[in-house]
Amino acid sequence: MKFGREECQDLERALSLEWLETNGRGGFASGTVAGANTRRYHALLLTARNPPTERVALVNHLEEWIDLNGRIFPLSTNLYRGTVHPAGYTYCVEFSSVPWPTWTFDCGGVMVQREILCVHGRDLVIVRWKSLTSGQPILTLRVRPMLSGRDYHSTHHENTTLATGGSSMSGRVSWQPYPAVRAIHAGEYRHEPDWFRQIQLPVEQQRGLDGEEDWWSPGEFRFEIESGEGRTLVLTSEAIDTLDVAMLIKHEEARRHQQVQTAPSRDSLAGLLWRATEAYLSERHEGQTVVAGYPWFTDWGRDTFIALPGLCLVTGRYDTAWQIIESFSAHVSEGMIPNRFPDVGGQPEYNAIDASLWFIDAVERYLSYSQDKARVRAVAWPAIKQIIDGYRRGTRYDIHMDRDGLITGGVSGVPLTWMDAKVGDWGVTPRQGKPVEIQALWVRALEIGMRLATQFDELAYAGRCRRDRARAVQSFRMKFWCEAGGYLYDVIDGPEGSDTSIRPNQLYALVLCDDLVVGEQAEQLLTVVKDHLLTPMGLRTLSPSDSRYRPRYEGGVAERDGAYHQGTAWPFFLGPFVTAWIKTFGKSTQVKAQARIFLNGLDTHLREACVGQVSEIFDGDAPHTPRGCPAQAWSVAEPLRAMIEDLGIVMPAHSANASRPARHRRNKGS
Repeated sequence: MKFGREECQDLERALSLEWLETNGRGGFASGTVAGANTRRYHALLLTARNPPTERVALVNHLEEWIDLNGRIFPLSTNLYRGTVHPAGYTYCVEFSSVPWPTWTFDCGGVMVQREILCVHGRDLVIVRWKSLTSGQPILTLRVRPMLSGRDYHSTHHENTTLATGGSSMSGRVSWQPYPAVRAIHAGEYRHEPDWFRQIQLPVEQQRGLDGEEDWWSPGEFRFEIESGEGRTLVLTSEAIDTLDVAMLIKHEEARRHQQVQTAPSRDSLAGLLWRATEAYLSERHEGQTVVAGYPWFTDWGRDTFIALPGLCLVTGRYDTAWQIIESFSAHVSEGMIPNRFPDVGGQPEYNAIDASLWFIDAVERYLSYSQDKARVRAVAWPAIKQIIDGYRRGTRYDIHMDRDGLITGGVSGVPLTWMDAKVGDWGVTPRQGKPVEIQALWVRALEIGMRLATQFDELAYAGRCRRDRARAVQSFRMKFWCEAGGYLYDVIDGPEGSDTSIRPNQLYALVLCDDLVVGEQAEQLLTVVKDHLLTPMGLRTLSPSDSRYRPRYEGGVAERDGAYHQGTAWPFFLGPFVTAWIKTFGKSTQVKAQARIFLNGLDTHLREACVGQVSEIFDGDAPHTPRGCPAQAWSVAEPLRAMIEDLGIVMPAHSANASRPARHRRNKGS
């Protein structure tokens, strides 16, 4: 994606456009097209000490100046109180996100290019400057790194404990601002330490958080650049003796070119989403995991297994999918998988009623794609049985199978579903009782248990799953249909009875199962959801006709948390909406064309917010401003999955022979 002079030199527009580079280890580099940091999470070298957690911002920014025969041109941009200095964005004539963030500056007729790339699998960032104009005089490039060495959720302020010295060895310089953080390594430079104070972070100010910080700069690098030549600066927390920078760039370029070649080409949106998926895959110990979103999320169980089909299965990353499944299988406790691994230390958190059921769904889908029966039987199947049996007999937070065969759960003050926002002790959407999507997931889990037990010759277990499923289906169909509204209750048997809120959770009764809602009821449900919840950017979490509806996600922490699931639109729900639409109305060309239109808003959005990525949430009301994390795993994964599985946008060669998940086979009326 490219942006020209007009957009690059429009400060408001250029500040609203973000770029993201990830390293596959939980670390990343990010910033704005304008060059100024607007979030505490914007940084050049931000690493995960225990991938993908314990993240530390080491190098926050570079200040860059071109000296052309005494004429000075800034390339960088900073925001201070009441002023912008320097204002390098005024010289920027182009920004491109491919193969990595690249800026082109017009310095008095001399074109200078700057590139920033993370190297996959390394805690290492390369910045390269290049002269593009032939016959020019020699340029002098001055570069001053800005450091903090802080936790990435925090801000940094001037203090007397920071170590201002540096060490030089073998042509490299190292700084270690604080003893608890790794040293930062780079090339030769002139030591000239100073503080740069009161850097403004306007996005943090809008979020009601500390939006100002101070950076320490150790000194300045100087490079001479001749016509057509380039210079590189490597920033790393790795202790390395030798480094072939040219080879690193060459390998990274080849790796990214291969991604482009394997991405779908028939639909540009599918291709861009496909290429966006890799950003969310990260190392965890000896295996792999899914980073839920950038810049502030790590790996969450619920997000991981909702996103896994779109990130790993439709893209053919079966080995990565298995590593994720295997990793979570080892952490089953009392019939539950973790919903969250803490950022720093501590035990996994088991606080979700749905994450364990999404795990079962993902395992079955993995098996359908990979046909990897042996490993599933040996590792994942025991975990599945632990979960099913745990939900049957009861587990944490009073989660258990009720007498009607449905799953109930919840305790006061602890939201357990994906709608888990809290303001103090107040759970905004507690959903205590029997939430609609949990029943669909439970029926789906019992179906998978029945099918796998049959395959693995455990016929008694298969029979019990079959009987439990039949009872749950009967109870669901009897209790969940809201006749007056023509849709499904969001929760039943809760402290306040049946919840008539119109929410998107009911879609999963269509997506996950073939016999919970059928025929005219399915069509009625989809009509209600479409009329009340569908926006160009995602599905609202609450109907605008509801008195609790919050049209915008803005203000301080309490205001935003109060709106998070009370009207905010979530793009990941476009995936299940498209799936439900196709399952209900059939797979004709006309129906598929209509369903593709539901995704058109994402085509435009990929040129907004974080370029090439999909934001976590949007305002429920027009103009549907993007909010939350600017890059979210399931926001990318679920629309992509639906495009490939349901719309048939592309069937990659590596998965062409894989059987489709069973729930995508039902046509209208079946």
